[in-house]
Amino acid sequence: MHGSPHRVGDVMTRAVVAVGRKALFKDIVGRMDQWKVSALPVLEGDGRVIGVVSEADLLPKEEFRDSDPDRFTQLRRLTDLAKAGAVSAEELMSTPAVTVHTDATLAEAARIMALRHVKRLPVVNTEGVLEGVVSRGDLLKVFLRPDNELADEIRRDVVDVLFPAPIEPVHIMVTDGVATLTGRVGESARIPLAMRMVQGVEGVVGVDCRLTAADAE
Repeated sequence: MHGSPHRVGDVMTRAVVAVGRKALFKDIVGRMDQWKVSALPVLEGDGRVIGVVSEADLLPKEEFRDSDPDRFTQLRRLTDLAKAGAVSAEELMSTPAVTVHTDATLAEAARIMALRHVKRLPVVNTEGVLEGVVSRGDLLKVFLRPDNELADEIRRDVVDVLFPAPIEPVHIMVTDGVATLTGRVGESARIPLAMRMVQGVEGVVGVDCRLTAADAE
């Protein structure tokens, strides 16, 4: 895993458990339990994603199992009541599926998850064919990058670009993902930009910028 920005294709899980539209309720529950996942893509034909069945889609069957909802509840939760009586993936699935492409950035995938309140996203190609799944945990893998790898990227993509001829050498130390920059540069206006760029290096947890500038003295 080298360089920023990382893409969904860099971190996604390629071995994916999925079901067809005719998969039955108990089979879906069994697969979720066996593979310890909270949602399954629903595929059709050549592997095109047509929907997703999640635990939330399955729970209404238990919630309404022994209840007789009043008229207000019936009107307010028509979709959930329909799923309570469903027996197959095509009746249970949420469609259209919320998906992401392999070339999407991790930030884009994180925003989709947050806005759509989902924990996992099917990853598809331009034809909508399943290529993998990305989870919240996958998006956090960038924070496992070694400190020396982060320091090398900061040196190459930030310091050498913004401060090619510093007055005093810029030193970079990364400890547990926190990047500390020290040194004396020529232009103070570039220091805030350097901070933003370092923070944008995927895997950086925090930035301690101690740079000083000659034009501010």
